[in-house]
Amino acid sequence: MTVLPSLPRPVSTAGVPLGDVVPGAPLIVATGVSLDSRRLVPGDLYAALPGASTHGARFAALAVSGGAVAVLTDPAGAAELHGLGVPVIQVPDPRSEAARVAAAVYGHPADRLAMFGITGTTGKTSTTCLVEAGLSAAGMVTGTIGTLGFRLAGEPLVSDRSTITTPEAPDLQALLAVMLERGATAVAMEVSSHALDQHRVDGITFDVAAFTNLGQDHLDYHGDLESYFEAKSRLFLGGQTREAVISIDDPWGRRLVTMIEADGQARVHTTGSDPAADYRVVSCALDAAGRSRVRLATPAREVGFELGMLGSFNVTNAVTAVAMLDQGSVDLDAALSGLAGAVVPGRMERVPLAGDAPNVVVDFAHTPEAVAAALSALPAGRRIAVLGCGGDRDAGKRGPMGAAAARFADLVVVTDDNPRGEDPAAIRQAVLAGARAAASRSGAEVIDGGDRRSAIRTALRAARPGEWIAILGKGHEQGQEIGGVVSPFSDVVVACEEWQAANGGGEQWIS
Repeated sequence: MTVLPSLPRPVSTAGVPLGDVVPGAPLIVATGVSLDSRRLVPGDLYAALPGASTHGARFAALAVSGGAVAVLTDPAGAAELHGLGVPVIQVPDPRSEAARVAAAVYGHPADRLAMFGITGTTGKTSTTCLVEAGLSAAGMVTGTIGTLGFRLAGEPLVSDRSTITTPEAPDLQALLAVMLERGATAVAMEVSSHALDQHRVDGITFDVAAFTNLGQDHLDYHGDLESYFEAKSRLFLGGQTREAVISIDDPWGRRLVTMIEADGQARVHTTGSDPAADYRVVSCALDAAGRSRVRLATPAREVGFELGMLGSFNVTNAVTAVAMLDQGSVDLDAALSGLAGAVVPGRMERVPLAGDAPNVVVDFAHTPEAVAAALSALPAGRRIAVLGCGGDRDAGKRGPMGAAAARFADLVVVTDDNPRGEDPAAIRQAVLAGARAAASRSGAEVIDGGDRRSAIRTALRAARPGEWIAILGKGHEQGQEIGGVVSPFSDVVVACEEWQAANGGGEQWIS
Protein backbone atom coordinates (compact mmCIF):
# COMPACT_ATOMS: atom_id res chain seq x y z
CA MET A 1 0.00 0.00 0.00
CA THR A 2 1.27 3.47 -0.92
CA VAL A 3 1.12 5.75 2.11
CA LEU A 4 0.62 9.42 1.25
CA PRO A 5 1.41 12.32 3.59
CA SER A 6 -1.55 13.99 5.19
CA LEU A 7 -2.45 17.24 6.85
CA PRO A 8 -0.68 17.95 10.14
CA ARG A 9 -1.77 16.00 13.19
CA PRO A 10 -1.20 16.82 16.85
CA VAL A 11 1.81 15.22 18.52
CA SER A 12 -0.40 13.01 20.64
CA THR A 13 -4.06 12.27 21.24
CA ALA A 14 -5.65 10.43 24.14
CA GLY A 15 -8.08 8.79 21.79
CA VAL A 16 -11.68 7.89 22.52
CA PRO A 17 -13.61 4.63 22.90
CA LEU A 18 -15.81 4.51 19.80
CA GLY A 19 -18.78 3.30 21.82
CA ASP A 20 -18.72 6.59 23.75
CA VAL A 21 -19.37 8.52 20.55
CA VAL A 22 -21.28 6.18 18.22
CA PRO A 23 -24.20 4.37 19.91
CA GLY A 24 -23.80 0.60 19.70
CA ALA A 25 -20.15 0.72 18.63
CA PRO A 26 -17.58 -1.35 20.53
CA LEU A 27 -15.36 0.28 23.15
CA ILE A 28 -12.29 0.12 20.93
CA VAL A 29 -10.09 3.20 21.30
CA ALA A 30 -9.45 5.19 18.12
CA THR A 31 -6.65 7.76 18.14
CA GLY A 32 -7.49 9.28 14.76
CA VAL A 33 -9.92 9.18 11.87
CA SER A 34 -9.18 8.85 8.16
CA LEU A 35 -11.30 8.88 5.01
CA ASP A 36 -8.36 7.79 2.85
CA SER A 37 -6.72 4.38 3.26
CA ARG A 38 -3.46 5.80 1.84
CA ARG A 39 -3.22 8.50 4.51
CA LEU A 40 -4.23 6.36 7.45
CA VAL A 41 -2.20 6.26 10.66
CA PRO A 42 -2.19 3.14 12.85
CA GLY A 43 -4.91 3.48 15.48
CA ASP A 44 -7.29 5.31 13.14
CA LEU A 45 -10.93 4.63 12.54
CA TYR A 46 -11.33 4.21 8.78
CA ALA A 47 -14.49 5.85 7.42
CA ALA A 48 -15.53 4.03 4.23
CA LEU A 49 -17.80 6.50 2.44
CA PRO A 50 -19.85 6.17 -0.73
CA GLY A 51 -18.23 8.06 -3.61
CA ALA A 52 -19.15 9.30 -7.06
CA SER A 53 -17.45 6.38 -8.81
CA THR A 54 -16.68 3.80 -6.12
CA HIS A 55 -17.32 3.00 -2.47
CA GLY A 56 -14.68 3.44 0.21
CA ALA A 57 -15.46 -0.08 1.44
CA ARG A 58 -13.42 -1.30 -1.50
CA PHE A 59 -10.29 -0.06 0.29
CA ALA A 60 -11.18 -1.26 3.79
CA ALA A 61 -8.79 -4.23 3.69
CA LEU A 62 -5.93 -1.87 2.79
CA ALA A 63 -6.93 0.37 5.67
CA VAL A 64 -6.91 -2.54 8.12
CA SER A 65 -3.50 -3.68 6.87
CA GLY A 66 -2.32 -0.13 7.55
CA GLY A 67 -3.49 -0.22 11.17
CA ALA A 68 -7.16 0.77 11.17
CA VAL A 69 -8.81 -0.40 14.41
CA ALA A 70 -12.36 -0.34 13.00
CA VAL A 71 -14.33 0.58 9.89
CA LEU A 72 -17.24 3.01 9.87
CA THR A 73 -19.56 2.71 6.87
CA ASP A 74 -23.14 2.74 5.58
CA PRO A 75 -25.34 -0.31 4.89
CA ALA A 76 -24.12 -0.56 1.28
CA GLY A 77 -20.51 -0.56 2.43
CA ALA A 78 -21.14 -3.03 5.24
CA ALA A 79 -22.66 -5.49 2.76
CA GLU A 80 -19.29 -5.65 0.97
CA LEU A 81 -17.19 -6.22 4.09
CA HIS A 82 -16.49 -9.68 5.48
CA GLY A 83 -13.65 -11.18 7.51
CA LEU A 84 -11.71 -7.93 8.04
CA GLY A 85 -10.65 -8.87 11.55
CA VAL A 86 -11.79 -5.52 12.99
CA PRO A 87 -15.27 -4.28 13.90
CA VAL A 88 -17.45 -2.86 11.14
CA ILE A 89 -19.71 -0.09 12.46
CA GLN A 90 -22.77 0.50 10.31
CA VAL A 91 -24.54 3.89 10.45
CA PRO A 92 -26.93 5.70 8.07
CA ASP A 93 -24.58 8.67 7.53
CA PRO A 94 -20.93 7.72 8.06
CA ARG A 95 -19.62 11.11 6.91
CA SER A 96 -21.48 12.95 9.66
CA GLU A 97 -20.53 10.31 12.24
CA ALA A 98 -16.87 10.55 11.19
CA ALA A 99 -16.98 14.28 11.88
CA ARG A 100 -18.35 13.71 15.39
CA VAL A 101 -15.78 11.00 16.13
CA ALA A 102 -12.92 13.17 14.86
CA ALA A 103 -13.99 16.07 17.08
CA ALA A 104 -14.04 13.74 20.09
CA VAL A 105 -10.75 12.00 19.24
CA TYR A 106 -8.91 15.31 19.06
CA GLY A 107 -10.48 16.66 22.24
CA HIS A 108 -12.98 19.08 20.66
CA PRO A 109 -10.30 21.67 19.85
CA ALA A 110 -12.78 24.20 18.45
CA ASP A 111 -14.34 24.51 21.91
CA ARG A 112 -11.05 25.95 23.18
CA LEU A 113 -10.51 28.38 20.31
CA ALA A 114 -12.30 31.56 19.29
CA MET A 115 -13.77 30.38 15.98
CA PHE A 116 -14.56 32.78 13.12
CA GLY A 117 -16.10 31.35 9.93
CA ILE A 118 -16.84 33.09 6.62
CA THR A 119 -19.00 31.80 3.78
CA GLY A 120 -20.24 33.35 0.54
CA THR A 121 -19.51 33.21 -3.17
CA THR A 122 -16.92 35.99 -3.15
CA GLY A 123 -15.00 37.73 -0.39
CA LYS A 124 -14.30 34.70 1.81
CA THR A 125 -10.53 34.77 1.43
CA SER A 126 -10.13 38.54 1.77
CA THR A 127 -12.47 38.72 4.76
CA THR A 128 -10.64 35.83 6.43
CA CYS A 129 -7.32 37.65 5.98
CA LEU A 130 -8.81 40.88 7.35
CA VAL A 131 -10.18 39.05 10.40
CA GLU A 132 -6.75 37.47 10.87
CA ALA A 133 -5.09 40.90 10.70
CA GLY A 134 -7.48 42.28 13.29
CA LEU A 135 -7.15 39.35 15.66
CA SER A 136 -3.36 39.47 15.44
CA ALA A 137 -3.30 43.22 16.08
CA ALA A 138 -5.45 42.58 19.15
CA GLY A 139 -2.80 40.20 20.49
CA MET A 140 -4.38 36.87 19.63
CA VAL A 141 -2.36 33.98 18.19
CA THR A 142 -4.35 33.27 15.06
CA GLY A 143 -4.64 30.32 12.73
CA THR A 144 -6.17 30.62 9.26
CA ILE A 145 -7.70 27.93 7.06
CA GLY A 146 -8.77 28.57 3.49
CA THR A 147 -7.96 28.86 -0.17
CA LEU A 148 -4.52 30.34 0.52
CA GLY A 149 -3.58 27.37 2.69
CA PHE A 150 -3.09 26.97 6.41
CA ARG A 151 -1.16 29.43 8.59
CA LEU A 152 -0.45 29.96 12.24
CA ALA A 153 0.73 33.37 13.46
CA GLY A 154 1.41 34.28 9.84
CA GLU A 155 3.63 31.27 9.12
CA PRO A 156 2.55 28.46 6.78
CA LEU A 157 1.79 25.05 8.24
CA VAL A 158 3.44 22.44 6.05
CA SER A 159 0.88 20.34 4.22
CA ASP A 160 0.48 18.59 0.90
CA ARG A 161 -3.22 19.42 0.71
CA SER A 162 -3.35 23.18 1.26
CA THR A 163 -5.43 23.95 -1.84
CA ILE A 164 -8.64 22.68 -0.29
CA THR A 165 -10.72 25.62 0.99
CA THR A 166 -12.22 23.67 3.90
CA PRO A 167 -10.59 20.29 4.67
CA GLU A 168 -12.56 17.10 5.28
CA ALA A 169 -13.80 16.84 8.86
CA PRO A 170 -11.10 14.47 10.21
CA ASP A 171 -8.31 16.57 8.68
CA LEU A 172 -9.95 19.78 9.88
CA GLN A 173 -10.29 18.57 13.47
CA ALA A 174 -6.66 17.40 13.46
CA LEU A 175 -5.56 20.76 12.05
CA LEU A 176 -7.43 22.66 14.75
CA ALA A 177 -5.83 20.42 17.38
CA VAL A 178 -2.38 21.16 15.92
CA MET A 179 -3.06 24.91 16.03
CA LEU A 180 -4.25 24.67 19.63
CA GLU A 181 -1.23 22.56 20.57
CA ARG A 182 1.08 25.21 19.05
CA GLY A 183 -0.44 28.10 20.95
CA ALA A 184 -3.38 29.33 18.85
CA THR A 185 -6.11 31.24 20.64
CA ALA A 186 -8.29 31.99 17.59
CA VAL A 187 -8.96 30.61 14.12
CA ALA A 188 -10.37 32.42 11.09
CA MET A 189 -11.50 30.09 8.33
CA GLU A 190 -13.33 29.96 5.05
CA VAL A 191 -16.33 27.64 5.04
CA SER A 192 -17.22 26.42 1.55
CA SER A 193 -20.62 25.25 0.37
CA HIS A 194 -19.09 21.83 -0.35
CA ALA A 195 -17.89 21.66 3.25
CA LEU A 196 -21.31 22.48 4.62
CA ASP A 197 -23.05 20.01 2.32
CA GLN A 198 -20.54 17.28 3.26
CA HIS A 199 -20.65 17.85 7.04
CA ARG A 200 -17.00 18.92 7.22
CA VAL A 201 -17.64 21.49 9.97
CA ASP A 202 -19.96 19.27 12.00
CA GLY A 203 -18.73 19.24 15.58
CA ILE A 204 -17.75 22.93 15.46
CA THR A 205 -19.77 25.74 16.98
CA PHE A 206 -18.52 29.03 15.57
CA ASP A 207 -18.38 32.03 17.87
CA VAL A 208 -19.04 34.28 14.87
CA ALA A 209 -19.92 33.36 11.28
CA ALA A 210 -20.46 35.70 8.34
CA PHE A 211 -22.27 35.59 4.99
CA THR A 212 -20.81 37.86 2.30
CA ASN A 213 -23.02 37.29 -0.77
CA LEU A 214 -24.34 34.67 -3.17
CA GLY A 215 -23.76 34.52 -6.92
CA GLN A 216 -23.41 31.94 -9.66
CA ASP A 217 -20.75 29.39 -8.78
CA HIS A 218 -20.42 25.66 -8.12
CA LEU A 219 -23.69 24.88 -9.89
CA ASP A 220 -21.96 21.84 -11.39
CA TYR A 221 -22.07 20.45 -7.84
CA HIS A 222 -25.23 21.98 -6.35
CA GLY A 223 -27.38 22.00 -9.48
CA ASP A 224 -29.11 25.34 -8.92
CA LEU A 225 -28.84 28.53 -6.88
CA GLU A 226 -31.52 27.42 -4.43
CA SER A 227 -29.54 24.31 -3.46
CA TYR A 228 -26.33 26.34 -3.33
CA PHE A 229 -27.97 28.83 -0.96
CA GLU A 230 -29.42 26.04 1.16
CA ALA A 231 -25.92 24.64 1.66
CA LYS A 232 -24.54 28.06 2.64
CA SER A 233 -27.38 28.70 5.07
CA ARG A 234 -26.49 25.64 7.16
CA LEU A 235 -23.62 27.56 8.74
CA PHE A 236 -26.14 29.79 10.53
CA LEU A 237 -28.88 27.36 11.52
CA GLY A 238 -29.29 24.60 14.07
CA GLY A 239 -26.75 25.96 16.55
CA GLN A 240 -23.76 25.93 14.17
CA THR A 241 -22.90 29.52 15.17
CA ARG A 242 -23.63 31.87 18.04
CA GLU A 243 -23.32 35.25 16.31
CA ALA A 244 -24.28 35.70 12.64
CA VAL A 245 -23.00 38.65 10.57
CA ILE A 246 -25.06 38.97 7.39
CA SER A 247 -24.80 41.38 4.45
CA ILE A 248 -28.28 42.70 3.68
CA ASP A 249 -27.08 44.42 0.50
CA ASP A 250 -27.46 40.93 -1.00
CA PRO A 251 -31.07 39.68 -1.46
CA TRP A 252 -29.99 36.21 -0.39
CA GLY A 253 -28.61 37.78 2.78
CA ARG A 254 -31.95 39.43 3.54
CA ARG A 255 -33.64 36.07 3.11
CA LEU A 256 -31.04 34.44 5.35
CA VAL A 257 -31.72 36.95 8.14
CA THR A 258 -35.36 35.86 8.17
CA MET A 259 -34.35 32.20 8.30
CA ILE A 260 -31.92 32.73 11.18
CA GLU A 261 -34.44 34.71 13.19
CA ALA A 262 -37.04 31.98 12.68
CA ASP A 263 -34.50 29.32 13.72
CA GLY A 264 -33.82 31.28 16.91
CA GLN A 265 -30.40 29.83 17.74
CA ALA A 266 -28.05 32.60 16.59
CA ARG A 267 -28.10 36.37 17.11
CA VAL A 268 -28.16 38.36 13.85
CA HIS A 269 -26.01 41.42 13.11
CA THR A 270 -26.37 43.07 9.71
CA THR A 271 -23.98 44.94 7.43
CA GLY A 272 -24.80 47.01 4.36
CA SER A 273 -25.66 50.39 2.92
CA ASP A 274 -29.19 50.31 4.31
CA PRO A 275 -29.55 52.86 7.16
CA ALA A 276 -31.07 50.04 9.23
CA ALA A 277 -27.90 47.93 9.01
CA ASP A 278 -26.07 47.44 12.29
CA TYR A 279 -22.70 48.13 10.62
CA ARG A 280 -22.63 50.63 7.74
CA VAL A 281 -20.12 52.97 6.15
CA VAL A 282 -20.65 56.62 7.09
CA SER A 283 -17.87 57.94 4.85
CA CYS A 284 -15.07 56.56 2.72
CA ALA A 285 -12.31 58.65 1.15
CA LEU A 286 -9.66 57.34 -1.24
CA ASP A 287 -6.25 58.99 -1.04
CA ALA A 288 -3.67 59.33 -3.83
CA ALA A 289 -1.93 56.12 -2.79
CA GLY A 290 -5.14 54.13 -3.19
CA ARG A 291 -5.78 53.77 0.55
CA SER A 292 -9.33 54.02 1.84
CA ARG A 293 -10.10 56.00 4.98
CA VAL A 294 -13.35 54.65 6.37
CA ARG A 295 -15.74 55.85 9.03
CA LEU A 296 -18.05 53.07 10.18
CA ALA A 297 -21.19 53.15 12.29
CA THR A 298 -21.43 50.24 14.73
CA PRO A 299 -24.25 49.51 17.21
CA ALA A 300 -22.24 51.22 19.95
CA ARG A 301 -20.33 54.07 18.24
CA GLU A 302 -18.56 55.30 15.14
CA VAL A 303 -15.06 53.99 14.46
CA GLY A 304 -12.46 54.76 11.82
CA PHE A 305 -9.87 52.65 10.03
CA GLU A 306 -7.57 52.66 7.03
CA LEU A 307 -7.49 50.01 4.32
CA GLY A 308 -4.76 49.58 1.72
CA MET A 309 -6.65 47.05 -0.42
CA LEU A 310 -8.03 48.38 -3.70
CA GLY A 311 -11.75 48.32 -4.47
CA SER A 312 -15.03 49.23 -2.83
CA PHE A 313 -15.80 45.53 -2.43
CA ASN A 314 -12.76 45.26 -0.16
CA VAL A 315 -14.22 48.05 1.97
CA THR A 316 -17.34 45.87 2.15
CA ASN A 317 -15.19 42.89 3.16
CA ALA A 318 -13.51 45.03 5.81
CA VAL A 319 -16.89 46.06 7.24
CA THR A 320 -17.80 42.38 7.55
CA ALA A 321 -14.48 41.71 9.27
CA VAL A 322 -14.99 44.59 11.72
CA ALA A 323 -18.48 43.36 12.56
CA MET A 324 -17.12 39.86 13.20
CA LEU A 325 -14.34 41.15 15.42
CA ASP A 326 -16.77 43.34 17.34
CA GLN A 327 -19.22 40.50 17.90
CA GLY A 328 -16.33 38.20 18.84
CA SER A 329 -15.57 40.40 21.86
CA VAL A 330 -12.20 41.44 20.45
CA ASP A 331 -10.58 44.74 21.50
CA LEU A 332 -11.92 46.66 18.50
CA ASP A 333 -9.62 49.68 18.72
CA ALA A 334 -6.55 47.43 18.72
CA ALA A 335 -7.97 45.22 15.97
CA LEU A 336 -8.73 48.15 13.64
CA SER A 337 -5.07 49.14 13.60
CA GLY A 338 -4.26 45.84 11.89
CA LEU A 339 -6.47 46.43 8.85
CA ALA A 340 -4.25 49.11 7.28
CA GLY A 341 -1.44 46.67 6.54
CA ALA A 342 -3.57 43.71 5.46
CA VAL A 343 -2.50 42.22 2.11
CA VAL A 344 -4.21 39.28 0.43
CA PRO A 345 -2.14 37.42 -2.20
CA GLY A 346 -3.95 37.22 -5.52
CA ARG A 347 -6.79 39.52 -4.44
CA MET A 348 -6.42 42.83 -6.30
CA GLU A 349 -2.70 42.30 -5.80
CA ARG A 350 -0.58 44.95 -7.49
CA VAL A 351 2.24 43.66 -9.68
CA PRO A 352 5.48 45.65 -9.30
CA LEU A 353 6.67 46.57 -12.80
CA ALA A 354 9.75 48.75 -13.25
CA GLY A 355 9.91 51.86 -15.38
CA ASP A 356 7.14 53.63 -17.25
CA ALA A 357 4.72 50.73 -17.01
CA PRO A 358 0.98 50.12 -17.02
CA ASN A 359 -0.69 49.34 -13.69
CA VAL A 360 -1.25 45.60 -13.33
CA VAL A 361 -3.36 43.80 -10.74
CA VAL A 362 -3.94 40.07 -10.29
CA ASP A 363 -7.22 38.86 -8.87
CA PHE A 364 -8.89 35.50 -8.22
CA ALA A 365 -12.20 36.65 -9.77
CA HIS A 366 -13.85 33.52 -11.19
CA THR A 367 -17.55 34.37 -11.20
CA PRO A 368 -19.44 36.96 -13.27
CA GLU A 369 -20.04 39.09 -10.18
CA ALA A 370 -16.40 38.97 -9.12
CA VAL A 371 -15.18 39.90 -12.61
CA ALA A 372 -17.49 42.91 -12.66
CA ALA A 373 -16.43 43.94 -9.15
CA ALA A 374 -12.70 43.66 -9.87
CA LEU A 375 -12.84 45.66 -13.10
CA SER A 376 -15.18 48.34 -11.78
CA ALA A 377 -12.81 48.81 -8.82
CA LEU A 378 -10.06 50.05 -11.13
CA PRO A 379 -9.58 53.83 -11.43
CA ALA A 380 -11.06 55.64 -14.41
CA GLY A 381 -9.22 55.24 -17.69
CA ARG A 382 -8.59 52.51 -20.22
CA ARG A 383 -8.94 49.03 -18.74
CA ILE A 384 -7.70 45.72 -20.12
CA ALA A 385 -8.97 42.37 -18.82
CA VAL A 386 -7.13 39.07 -19.20
CA LEU A 387 -9.69 36.40 -18.45
CA GLY A 388 -10.17 32.65 -18.59
CA CYS A 389 -12.46 30.00 -17.07
CA GLY A 390 -11.57 26.70 -15.46
CA GLY A 391 -12.32 23.36 -17.08
CA ASP A 392 -14.34 20.55 -15.50
CA ARG A 393 -16.28 23.14 -13.49
CA ASP A 394 -19.53 25.09 -13.85
CA ALA A 395 -19.70 25.69 -17.59
CA GLY A 396 -22.76 27.91 -17.27
CA LYS A 397 -20.76 30.85 -15.94
CA ARG A 398 -18.30 31.07 -18.86
CA GLY A 399 -20.40 33.24 -21.14
CA PRO A 400 -21.58 35.50 -18.28
CA MET A 401 -17.96 35.97 -17.13
CA GLY A 402 -16.96 37.04 -20.64
CA ALA A 403 -19.95 39.38 -20.77
CA ALA A 404 -19.02 40.96 -17.42
CA ALA A 405 -15.49 41.60 -18.67
CA ALA A 406 -16.75 43.23 -21.88
CA ARG A 407 -19.07 45.53 -19.92
CA PHE A 408 -16.30 46.92 -17.71
CA ALA A 409 -13.12 46.66 -19.81
CA ASP A 410 -12.12 48.37 -23.05
CA LEU A 411 -10.10 45.36 -24.22
CA VAL A 412 -10.84 41.74 -23.23
CA VAL A 413 -8.09 39.20 -23.87
CA VAL A 414 -9.65 35.76 -23.43
CA THR A 415 -7.23 33.04 -22.39
CA ASP A 416 -6.88 29.76 -20.49
CA ASP A 417 -7.34 29.40 -16.75
CA ASN A 418 -6.97 25.78 -15.61
CA PRO A 419 -8.44 23.80 -18.53
CA ARG A 420 -7.92 20.55 -16.62
CA GLY A 421 -9.38 17.75 -18.76
CA GLU A 422 -11.23 19.97 -21.25
CA ASP A 423 -10.16 21.39 -24.59
CA PRO A 424 -8.75 24.89 -23.82
CA ALA A 425 -9.94 26.30 -27.15
CA ALA A 426 -13.51 25.15 -26.52
CA ILE A 427 -13.57 26.86 -23.11
CA ARG A 428 -12.21 30.07 -24.66
CA GLN A 429 -14.92 29.98 -27.32
CA ALA A 430 -17.63 29.93 -24.64
CA VAL A 431 -16.06 32.93 -22.89
CA LEU A 432 -15.55 34.72 -26.19
CA ALA A 433 -19.18 34.23 -27.17
CA GLY A 434 -20.39 35.93 -24.00
CA ALA A 435 -17.82 38.71 -24.29
CA ARG A 436 -18.63 39.44 -27.94
CA ALA A 437 -22.36 39.57 -27.28
CA ALA A 438 -21.83 42.17 -24.55
CA ALA A 439 -19.21 44.02 -26.63
CA SER A 440 -21.80 44.65 -29.34
CA ARG A 441 -23.39 47.04 -26.84
CA SER A 442 -20.39 48.28 -24.85
CA GLY A 443 -17.98 48.73 -27.75
CA ALA A 444 -15.21 46.73 -26.06
CA GLU A 445 -12.59 45.01 -28.20
CA VAL A 446 -12.52 41.23 -27.65
CA ILE A 447 -9.71 38.94 -28.81
CA ASP A 448 -8.67 35.32 -28.34
CA GLY A 449 -5.32 35.59 -26.56
CA GLY A 450 -4.49 31.88 -26.70
CA ASP A 451 -2.42 30.41 -23.89
CA ARG A 452 -2.10 32.39 -20.69
CA ARG A 453 1.49 33.58 -21.08
CA SER A 454 0.75 34.79 -24.61
CA ALA A 455 -2.39 36.57 -23.41
CA ILE A 456 -0.51 38.39 -20.65
CA ARG A 457 2.14 39.39 -23.19
CA THR A 458 -0.57 40.71 -25.53
CA ALA A 459 -2.16 42.75 -22.75
CA LEU A 460 1.16 44.31 -21.75
CA ARG A 461 1.93 45.24 -25.36
CA ALA A 462 -1.53 46.77 -25.79
CA ALA A 463 -1.37 48.90 -22.64
CA ARG A 464 0.04 52.41 -22.44
CA PRO A 465 1.86 53.67 -19.34
CA GLY A 466 -0.57 54.38 -16.52
CA GLU A 467 -3.41 52.30 -17.98
CA TRP A 468 -4.80 49.36 -16.03
CA ILE A 469 -4.56 45.63 -16.70
CA ALA A 470 -6.49 43.13 -14.57
CA ILE A 471 -5.34 39.51 -14.88
CA LEU A 472 -8.29 37.54 -13.55
CA GLY A 473 -9.15 34.01 -12.50
CA LYS A 474 -6.10 32.39 -10.94
CA GLY A 475 -5.04 34.91 -8.32
CA HIS A 476 -2.60 33.41 -5.85
CA GLU A 477 -2.25 30.07 -7.67
CA GLN A 478 1.28 28.91 -8.45
CA GLY A 479 0.40 26.27 -11.06
CA GLN A 480 -1.73 25.68 -14.13
CA GLU A 481 -3.46 22.36 -14.85
CA ILE A 482 -3.72 21.33 -18.49
CA GLY A 483 -4.58 17.78 -19.51
CA GLY A 484 -4.03 16.44 -16.01
CA VAL A 485 -0.54 17.94 -15.71
CA VAL A 486 0.13 20.83 -13.32
CA SER A 487 2.96 23.09 -14.46
CA PRO A 488 4.42 26.05 -12.53
CA PHE A 489 2.58 29.26 -13.39
CA SER A 490 2.12 32.48 -11.43
CA ASP A 491 0.30 35.42 -12.98
CA VAL A 492 2.46 37.82 -10.97
CA VAL A 493 5.72 36.16 -11.98
CA VAL A 494 4.74 35.80 -15.65
CA ALA A 495 3.60 39.43 -15.88
CA CYS A 496 6.97 40.56 -14.48
CA GLU A 497 8.88 38.25 -16.83
CA GLU A 498 6.97 39.38 -19.91
CA TRP A 499 7.33 43.04 -18.99
CA GLN A 500 11.06 42.66 -18.47
CA ALA A 501 11.45 40.76 -21.74
CA ALA A 502 9.50 43.38 -23.68
CA ASN A 503 11.21 46.30 -22.00
CA GLY A 504 14.71 44.88 -22.40
CA GLY A 505 14.10 43.71 -25.93
CA GLY A 506 12.90 47.03 -27.22
CA GLU A 507 9.35 45.84 -27.91
CA GLN A 508 7.04 48.38 -29.58
CA TRP A 509 3.61 49.12 -28.14
CA ILE A 510 0.66 48.31 -30.38
CA SER A 511 -2.58 50.25 -30.59
